[in-house]
Amino acid sequence: MELDQSRYLTVQALTKYIKRKFDKDPHLSNLFVRGEISNFKRHSSGHMYFTLKDEKARILSVMFSSNNHSLKFRPENGMNVLIRGDISVYESGGQYQIYVKEMQPDGIGELYLAYEQLKEKLEKAGYFDQSRKRMIPKFPKRIAVVTSPTGAAIRDIITTIKRRFPIGEILVFPALVQGDQAAASIAGAMNMVNSVGDIDVMIIGRGGGSIEELWAFNEEIVAKAIVESDVPVISAVGHETDFTIADFVADLRAPTPTAAGELAVPHIDDLLERIMNRKLRLIKSFKTKLQSERSRLNGLMKSYALRNPRNLYQQKVETVDRLTDQLQRNISLHVKQNRDQLSALHSRLQRVHPSQLIKIQNERIMFMQTRLEKQFKQVLKEKNHRFSSALSTLHALSPLKIMDRGYSLVYGDEGTLIKSSRQIKTGDRLEINVRDGKIHCEVETVEEREENGKV
Repeated sequence: MELDQSRYLTVQALTKYIKRKFDKDPHLSNLFVRGEISNFKRHSSGHMYFTLKDEKARILSVMFSSNNHSLKFRPENGMNVLIRGDISVYESGGQYQIYVKEMQPDGIGELYLAYEQLKEKLEKAGYFDQSRKRMIPKFPKRIAVVTSPTGAAIRDIITTIKRRFPIGEILVFPALVQGDQAAASIAGAMNMVNSVGDIDVMIIGRGGGSIEELWAFNEEIVAKAIVESDVPVISAVGHETDFTIADFVADLRAPTPTAAGELAVPHIDDLLERIMNRKLRLIKSFKTKLQSERSRLNGLMKSYALRNPRNLYQQKVETVDRLTDQLQRNISLHVKQNRDQLSALHSRLQRVHPSQLIKIQNERIMFMQTRLEKQFKQVLKEKNHRFSSALSTLHALSPLKIMDRGYSLVYGDEGTLIKSSRQIKTGDRLEINVRDGKIHCEVETVEEREENGKV
């Protein structure tokens, strides 16, 4: 009996058929699944491959880079997550798997996303800039603590401050640190601290807890209250591994409430040691200075001036007498110089007296006037002579004189002087100027003369 080969499917055809069944099933599309990550691997291409499991089952999972680039957290093995995706078949391996489109941590997903979004917003607004943060006073007199009055945090802070700096005054401003009203309560207590005045530093915080329990310190109202506070703020929320928005905004972050007390005040033993060291340095410096001044005093007492003061006095008397004589000589010389200068000025004044100057200027004017008249007559004589000469030349060259000898001037219609027979033609009107009038005529013929004189 022969086998019918056409009845047998290839593995590829079977896998394709199964894949189409998966893809068409609406119950396998846009699924929401909760599970734990294991065998996590991030490929160099950016794609994520892992296994999603619970106590009784597991499924292969893929999240392509186009979907995972916007994740606000880093997936790790053992992390419980909430995912949304589609079930399909990977043909080459013949296995079904979930293709993840969205993923967030299980239990704190929404809070975590809100935390990241607010953190990004406040960072862009400059809330985290180091330039706006203030220094914590080294020796605060009054320390305000904003926290729950019944929690362990307040006991740790008070105990630490009293042990380290018992002279510091602690003011507790009660506030809710957990629940829906906690953020507003914390912000209100901080505003009250600022309204009291004369407070050097403020500690806000609480003990450890889950992200939900610490959430009041991730609210924008608390961050804004920290930024607007006139009093420097130390944030002490939870344990060392807990980070809240308040930690990033505060002027100083303390990993724990106990550490906040240590950062807020110095240790009195350290201060006493520093005081003792400075006291010893002061005593040593004072003794050195005293010894130096004593040596200087001994040197002065042994100096020539103190041993023979009369000699110094006598020398000064002689100096005064010498300077007095010199002063008198200088005064006499100065008076003589001033008298000589006064006499010279008087002589100069006589020379430049206005009446003398007027007389000199009048004489100069008379001289200049006589000279001007003489030069004017000379110039007039020369001009008359030149005029007579030019007039004679003009008469000699005048066309009227030529006309007196029988010559005439011929002009065309446009008043052009006719100098050649080539300028006119038969029928032109001419104007002939003679000595005693004008003759108007018309050309009948034009005859040109050759250069040798022939017509």
